[in-house]
Amino acid sequence: MVLGPLVVGQERWRCPLIVITPATSADLEIIATQLGRVPRGVRAVSARCTCSVPLVVETEPRLPDGTPFPTLYYVTDDKLSSVIGTLEASGVMRDMEERLRQDATLAVAYQAAHDQYLAARTAIDDVAEISGVTAGGMPNRVKCLHVLAGHSLSVGVGVNPFGDEAVEAAASLLAERFAAPIVERLPCTHVDRNPTASVDQ
Repeated sequence: MVLGPLVVGQERWRCPLIVITPATSADLEIIATQLGRVPRGVRAVSARCTCSVPLVVETEPRLPDGTPFPTLYYVTDDKLSSVIGTLEASGVMRDMEERLRQDATLAVAYQAAHDQYLAARTAIDDVAEISGVTAGGMPNRVKCLHVLAGHSLSVGVGVNPFGDEAVEAAASLLAERFAAPIVERLPCTHVDRNPTASVDQ
């Protein structure tokens, strides 16, 4: 598979290319707060909110301590991660897997997402211990929506079908929870708003 060029600063949601922006020291501080720990192996920020806060990072296929790390795109934003967890708990992944078994066209698209993920990671570092292995269950299962959504946000719409679905569903939950409009795939949750769950009735 031929990968598109690295494009710095281009609108990721419009372009199915690998797009990275260097992680600044300020980004790393934000990411550490999001995760509640010092981030490991961050190569770049691969998806940002419209307000520029990091949402997803691109990680080294081998962490600084030598551990192989198959998850190339890692969701760091705590609010986004929370609603994706809500989706996972709802049982949606079982429905996705059932559709994957029944829909040959969907299976082909999901296989292509797996292939793209592998090609992108191998272009960074071909780590023998994780050769042929991606993440999130690709290409035959749906095991982690965080992985699939991170992939979708990092490379654009139309690459990972289940990732695209997860982002769309997460956007709806975030919009409802934070009373924020959806702009460029996701609402911004990093401004002063009161989540609907905390509003006194």
